Amino acid sequence: MNPYEKKRRWKIFLLVFAIIIGTASVFYTDFFVKKMELEEKAQFLLWVKSMERSSEIFNDSPDAIVLNSVTENNTTPIILTDTLGKEIKAFLRLDSTKTNYPEASANLTYDPAYFQRELRRMKRQHAPLKMTYFGEKMLVYYKDSFILTQLRYFPYIQLSVIALFLITAYVAFSSARKAEQDQVWVGLAKETAHQLGTPISSLMAWVELIKSRFDAENDPLVAEMENDIKRLEVITDRFSKIGSKPVLEDHVVYVVVSNFIDYFKLRTSDKVKFIITGDDQVRAMLNVPLFDWVTENLLKNAANAIANEGTITVDIIEHLAKEEVYIDVTDTGKGIPRSKFDAVFQPGYTTRKRGWGLGLSLTKRIVQNYHSGQIFVKDSELGKGTTFRIILKSSLTYEPTIT
Repeated sequence: MNPYEKKRRWKIFLLVFAIIIGTASVFYTDFFVKKMELEEKAQFLLWVKSMERSSEIFNDSPDAIVLNSVTENNTTPIILTDTLGKEIKAFLRLDSTKTNYPEASANLTYDPAYFQRELRRMKRQHAPLKMTYFGEKMLVYYKDSFILTQLRYFPYIQLSVIALFLITAYVAFSSARKAEQDQVWVGLAKETAHQLGTPISSLMAWVELIKSRFDAENDPLVAEMENDIKRLEVITDRFSKIGSKPVLEDHVVYVVVSNFIDYFKLRTSDKVKFIITGDDQVRAMLNVPLFDWVTENLLKNAANAIANEGTITVDIIEHLAKEEVYIDVTDTGKGIPRSKFDAVFQPGYTTRKRGWGLGLSLTKRIVQNYHSGQIFVKDSELGKGTTFRIILKSSLTYEPTIT
């Protein structure tokens, strides 16, 4: 079985397992809470009846009866009020730090607001019971005990823990998969570079042999063959260094872009015209082999967008106020719909039948991750052309953020 299919199944299994645990926990806790709630209600009813009976049998004072009945209900907070439910007559088991009394008391001078808040909570939770206490009619309010209150919130806490577990597991699986994919791609790139080394060396030897045997030292075709071989060497070196931190150096942007255009335009249709304009002195920190890759991808996309004749213009601008370098690559091709401005940078997106859809996504990664810059579609109009903009920090303000 495919290892990625196995991981996908593990994700599904963990999700189903978590859902089962969460559902079972919620149902069981709800059953337990309802059962405990009935027990507390029965205990409270018993307490009310016992208080009424005690007041009929004994001649003790009301405070004494309350104090003697503390052991009959040792968890449920209680408030006794008049028949209108407004005037508080007595209380049991409220927060002693707020009342300063661990037992029942009719002295409510300490924190009246606290008692009113508790009474409102009790009214929201349960209906009061009527009680006749030493001939005085009262309403008795109570609220859930601390343990019952905690149990009501327990399922939500447990579901949050399960959700956190799922998120952590998903991130862990995704990170492991991404790391594995990165290792595979890095290994493949390095192996490709290693395999290319032998035929490139052979090509270099063949070119030298042609130059010596046919006196082709100054032949322009041989010179272009040498340029292609050097280009292959650059590509091989680029692949061999994938996964390593690139070294950036101070370069004149115009010169770097111009050198690559000189190479690229000889290998493109004569119907495509190349123009480079703008500031020829502005500088930025660049890794030339990687930045050539950026330029190549943009120029290839521009050339492919031009059906017949057209122009590709590269304009280099320095924004002094922001200390930034703008590189605009404009073509007169078919254009990009506005809804696809972001999608074109996603891996796999392509409009060509034989395209892999990796060029612009790779370009964005090189610009953002290795040159701390930005790239985006500045403007495009269907049937008229597209402008891609690269933004780099000038050499004086560059701060690397390699990720």
